[in-house]
Amino acid sequence: MNPFSPLPLSPPLLHALDARGYTTMTPVQAQSLPAILAGRDLIVQAPTGSGKTVAFGLGLLQRLDPALLRAQALVLCPTRELADQVAKEIRRLAIGIPNLKVLTLTGGIALAPQLASLRKDPHVVVGTPGRVQELLRKHVLTLAKVCTLVLDEADRMLDMGFEEPIREIVRATPPSRQSLLFSATYPETIRAIAASVLRDPLEVTVTGAAEQPPIEQWFHEVDAVAAKPAALTNLLIEHQPESSVVFCNTRRDVDDLVEALAGFGIAALALHGDIEQRDRDEVLVRFANRSCRVLVASDVAARGLDIKELAAVINYELPPDLDIYLHRIGRTARAGRSGLSLSLCTPREMPRALALEKQQGAPLRWRTITVASVKVNNALLPTMATLRIDGGRTDKLRPGDILGALTGDAGLAAETIGKIDIFATRSYVAIRRDVCDKALQRLRAGKIKGRKFRVERA
Repeated sequence: MNPFSPLPLSPPLLHALDARGYTTMTPVQAQSLPAILAGRDLIVQAPTGSGKTVAFGLGLLQRLDPALLRAQALVLCPTRELADQVAKEIRRLAIGIPNLKVLTLTGGIALAPQLASLRKDPHVVVGTPGRVQELLRKHVLTLAKVCTLVLDEADRMLDMGFEEPIREIVRATPPSRQSLLFSATYPETIRAIAASVLRDPLEVTVTGAAEQPPIEQWFHEVDAVAAKPAALTNLLIEHQPESSVVFCNTRRDVDDLVEALAGFGIAALALHGDIEQRDRDEVLVRFANRSCRVLVASDVAARGLDIKELAAVINYELPPDLDIYLHRIGRTARAGRSGLSLSLCTPREMPRALALEKQQGAPLRWRTITVASVKVNNALLPTMATLRIDGGRTDKLRPGDILGALTGDAGLAAETIGKIDIFATRSYVAIRRDVCDKALQRLRAGKIKGRKFRVERA
């Protein structure tokens, strides 16, 4: 048992941990936090879901001076989704620090709102390398007061070609900064950038194997690529996962598979880099609030997915290496729950399967699968549906306002209402499917917080 309480953390941070129910440190937190708080540079090799965001979040918040209105911490992430997830966690940890500003700067969304947000300097910047580099070159972002630099999932940032932007960004920060590098793997490219960015770093390695809940892994041979959609449909019918992410290797395959599943009666959602940010947000909201059971995603788009109870991961195509495979399947075994991983494999992919077997050092478990043309019954329908409200934080809407409108004038029982998500100009509420139409009609006819808002089914 490693409690947070003996650490030299400020009372607001200790209160935030208590409010979040965090009492005992995970292995990566126990091994890295004392050194982070002591000001050491670190290289931390740890798997996804190990608790690293809380570790570096506490470290950078502890060093901040809220009275200094300058960017004092910078966290670089490979994708928009991961940056959003990290920023949310830092905001939760900083809830007791008055007037602390955390700003997310990522590509794929309009530049103007980010420029407007930068007129008042944030204390913490969380962003993707490309957008941070762009704003540096426009001289609207200043990193001269950064005292903590975090490279999160550094291996993926390098895989995505961000080495030069990272180096340019690092040069814009003070040499006296503390640098923290987090990576699931530790290839030579990581060692090279660590040597140039970090000073006398402490190396922390957490495998997490002993703490990982079991993942039941099955491989299914399919005769041809054309037979895969029917094979996948059969697997979904057989296992009936409450939620599943199906991984494809390319964006085009994601779109093709969503279309093919629709032909079998499965309403799946797509997630890849070509989808606009607002639509990506809506997809993630619908998947997280249980109004979609099947999400088809590319690896890059799925980085940072924050789904706590993912029932199954399905490899529609085997990835090219073991690290990606482990990242994928590791999403299904969280919070002490066991997980399920299912993989489809054509004869052409067999060399990849054999390579996985060799790297894992254990034989793969194979099952035969009957591929038949089937239609899905109601058992695969999600229990919830989502309503979209064209009003959000800028309209001063809060979850309680929406809940009150639904349980008050709309007359819905509280147990029929699920997760409520508030964005800047939009809000989403999950409603039990059998009463969704009633909720839609009542909200359109009534008011929320004394005002009329446009309401649609997502």
